[in-house]
Amino acid sequence: MRRVINPWIGEEGYHCYGCDPHHSSGLKMEFYEDGEYIVCRWEPTIEFQSWLDTLHGGVQATLLDELCGWVISRKLQRSGVTSRMEMRYRKPVRLSEGTIYLRAKMVEQRRNIITVEGSLYNSAGELCTEATCIYFLVTSSNVPVREYTLAEEEVAPFEVWQKVK
Repeated sequence: MRRVINPWIGEEGYHCYGCDPHHSSGLKMEFYEDGEYIVCRWEPTIEFQSWLDTLHGGVQATLLDELCGWVISRKLQRSGVTSRMEMRYRKPVRLSEGTIYLRAKMVEQRRNIITVEGSLYNSAGELCTEATCIYFLVTSSNVPVREYTLAEEEVAPFEVWQKVK
């Protein structure tokens, strides 16, 4: 498993809520390639709470949307925009349980329409949330192109995947 290098860091005007490590109130997500999957480990904090000790559903959707977008960026080296997103909330995500894990993979491509499926797990490896995202590949010359490369160093896969069925 290797970290996907964020090609936007240092770019003027870059201020992504999902993946900018310097965004003061952002999610600061970092991504890894693990075979066909793009994966992420994220630490929820009280700022992202909805009901008592519960991660807000909109934050869960944002985490999964961002992750699924990075699947397209890394696997296809293209940009895409979310056309449709279907969520299934299976189990509350408790802030007190700590680290959450996400993974996503591309499941279908029809010309410029891409389907990506993503999942969010708690620290025990229990499936909490699923998303199916439909993306439209951007072909406009107004969209800057960046290469999504991998860091040289290998890192061990997240242990939680051993718990996931």
